Amino acid sequence: MLVRVPPADPILDRTPEPPVNALTIALGNYGLTKPLKDGLVKTGRLPLSYAPIEQIVPAMRRMCRNLEYDICEMAFTTYVCARGYGLPFTAIPVFVTRNFHHWAIFYNTKSGIRTPKDLEGRKVGVNRGYTVTTGLWARGILQSEYGVDLNKVTWIPTDDEHVAEFKAPGNVDYRHRGKAMKDLLLAGEIDAALGELALDTPEIQPLIPNARDAAFDWFRRTGIYPINHGVVVKNTLLKEMPWIADELMAAFEQAKAIYLKDIAGAAGLSSWDKAAAQNAAVVGDPFPFGIEQNRKALEAITRFAADQGMVPRKFTVEELFTVPA
Repeated sequence: MLVRVPPADPILDRTPEPPVNALTIALGNYGLTKPLKDGLVKTGRLPLSYAPIEQIVPAMRRMCRNLEYDICEMAFTTYVCARGYGLPFTAIPVFVTRNFHHWAIFYNTKSGIRTPKDLEGRKVGVNRGYTVTTGLWARGILQSEYGVDLNKVTWIPTDDEHVAEFKAPGNVDYRHRGKAMKDLLLAGEIDAALGELALDTPEIQPLIPNARDAAFDWFRRTGIYPINHGVVVKNTLLKEMPWIADELMAAFEQAKAIYLKDIAGAAGLSSWDKAAAQNAAVVGDPFPFGIEQNRKALEAITRFAADQGMVPRKFTVEELFTVPA
């Protein structure tokens, strides 16, 4: 069983029955999900209805705010935050996007910043919310690799959080919501930024030189291969039909096999596909599923989330994949 349901639940003794109606599922549009959304993977007794979405980020917010879907792709840090505040869905150990984040730390060359430690006492923007995936990983890297005291930095998100219940630490300032991070950086309203930025002006530069080499070295030393997005399922469904977790896992494994075969040696790859191929040369499987295969990354997420005030308490890895009683 991939997602553990409290054993006292009498539903476990019943004969598994397929859902009467198709389950709604929200997935982004990229290589690993494409075989599922194109119908190349058959889900057997688990009929799925794919939500017509262009961007996955708004769907994550609707899941957190309104429980709009039965199954939803979700930034894993958003999920951890949601779990901390009691939202009624649970992750399965399927991770559909992942990448390194050493590249995602930028600074204004006029700010006087030259090293990561120089961020202490400064204002650092975070693209979208404080709890986004890149924010967690970048802050974790700054803390664990470069000794930055995160409590000495003022964090400036450009949007609010998917999890409406989230209570931010005192050094998170939301007064610049709705403003473009690049504009804030160029205007000197922030000194540095976490997230994707276009390097089309000399005033904005990456803080970590040779970021890809630094990321791969970090992986070789720590075994941490950062997780970006996972998949969550409503708790009511997991309690009524706990076999859904295994069915979904099998479907995503099939989709992954098709995707990796398609990109092997292919030309004209997207940026997502190129990153997967580059990562595979170092990490092996670019999309490992399962808890044990991802334990080091999951332990890092739970540690960073607690250290950064994203959850009321630290979770164990197993808790994240166990349906609350």
